[in-house]
Amino acid sequence: MKNKALTLTFIFKASSLNYGEGTANISELKKFHRGDGEVYSFASRQSIRYDMVRLGNEFFNWNLNVVDKSKGVVQFKEDCTIEDSVEMDLFGYMKTKAKAGADKRSAVARLSHAVSLEPYRSDLEFLNNMGLATRINENSNLATLEQHESLYTYTLTIDLSHVGVDGAIELSELEKANRVKQLVEITKYLNREIRGRQENLAPLFVIGGLYPIANPFFLGRVALQGFNARLLNVKQIESVLKQTALGHDVRVCTKIGLVDGTFANENEITELADTVSIEEFYQYILQEIDAYYKVLV
Repeated sequence: MKNKALTLTFIFKASSLNYGEGTANISELKKFHRGDGEVYSFASRQSIRYDMVRLGNEFFNWNLNVVDKSKGVVQFKEDCTIEDSVEMDLFGYMKTKAKAGADKRSAVARLSHAVSLEPYRSDLEFLNNMGLATRINENSNLATLEQHESLYTYTLTIDLSHVGVDGAIELSELEKANRVKQLVEITKYLNREIRGRQENLAPLFVIGGLYPIANPFFLGRVALQGFNARLLNVKQIESVLKQTALGHDVRVCTKIGLVDGTFANENEITELADTVSIEEFYQYILQEIDAYYKVLV
């Protein structure tokens, strides 16, 4: 069976990526409480998608003029199709119709939340606007931000067989390949603009490849040893690599990209699967995408 799905699980380092509503003048991070008694901050998949689409427009001129409110709700324009919008093609859409249900397209590119690998320890940042207030001899306003610097992990899974296909519409193989490669390239330079900061979400570690099924194999299997940011838990990854998928050996399909010096147990990591630099990993994935769509380069 032809490998038809791409799944990539990333690790990056960043600080305080996504805030919720907050209480009074305290800005609270979005957080999970786990059964181990620890609290983990996260950036929602919606926020990750937002930045991917933003960068798609900046890097590749993705068409974002595909939204209106003509039907009373903010949604994609009725006359726009996946031919007009890479976003609609990759991330799906829903167009409501009065008394007629809705036109829907499921996402072919699925994202997880970006969840911290290190627990949140209630660090706070106290701040004020003294710089402005003193200009007019006024008292400053006070605020408090929850802060958390950590390694984070998220997973992207793309069903290559459904890209560029929507009802009677089917794009060329070249256009399909280009759209997938653009999204993959975006993950290489992913960043997030938040509260005056630009956080770098580019991967320090990435594992994945092309597989016969669209399954996020390494989602929830990437962790640290004892919350030590210098040690990756290789046992959990090894357990996945020992699996098969429709008769295909997961390890054979898998490659690892790694920034040198990120983890102290790098030797153990390189023994898991073929391990290369981040740049070499991306070049390999782009070539695999071209091969799937039979695009000559």
